[in-house]
Amino acid sequence: MDSASSPEDLPRFAEIVVIRHGETAWNASRILQGHLDPELNEIGRKQAIVVAGRLSKEPKFAAIYSSDLKRAAETANIIADICGLPEVVLDSSLRERHLGDLQGLTLRDSAKLKPEAYKKFLSSKRDEIPGGGESLDQLNERCVSCMQKIARKHIGERVIIVTHGGVLRELHGHAVSAQSKDGKIHNTSVNVFLVSECGDWTVKTWGDISHLQEVGVLTNAFGGDKNSG
Repeated sequence: MDSASSPEDLPRFAEIVVIRHGETAWNASRILQGHLDPELNEIGRKQAIVVAGRLSKEPKFAAIYSSDLKRAAETANIIADICGLPEVVLDSSLRERHLGDLQGLTLRDSAKLKPEAYKKFLSSKRDEIPGGGESLDQLNERCVSCMQKIARKHIGERVIIVTHGGVLRELHGHAVSAQSKDGKIHNTSVNVFLVSECGDWTVKTWGDISHLQEVGVLTNAFGGDKNSG
């Protein structure tokens, strides 16, 4: 009797392609965004078009989900249009971390104007940020739960999620059981997760920006690193 596993015995999973939103003027100016809602700048729209073109050449996607913040939703709508997906499903659980008193400030200004919040933000601890901000554990709980829900709905399918740098770091940390130390997550980088029907996570691709060779990426833009926002 052949001892090889049959197709029915192999683990089934959802393949989830997670994209960070395109660049905003606030990224370029190094302003902390959090739940504030700036739109994409012109470079960000070009980045979204280029990553959409890349994804349109890949095997078909079943659905696209996005944070409801403009910078993510606009990126997702561009991808949906070019990939022929009917609609973007918006979900506030995919928003960036709420940064409390720091939102709308540069990191340099926040050190002077909101020193307590600034210290909490840069701390190695995962505390809440004063002014209504979230802890990293709160961010982790909402975004990991959201992706697990999406994965369960799409076992055996490929889907796209458009979200934010802080969310991506928490998703990566959940997948590898450690805080991500894999450098900066650039705007419209492609990150691929496999989530099995039994709840196991694997990182298949991380931080791929090969599609941005012509458009470029602002390497010193704020966000996408360990202080994402």
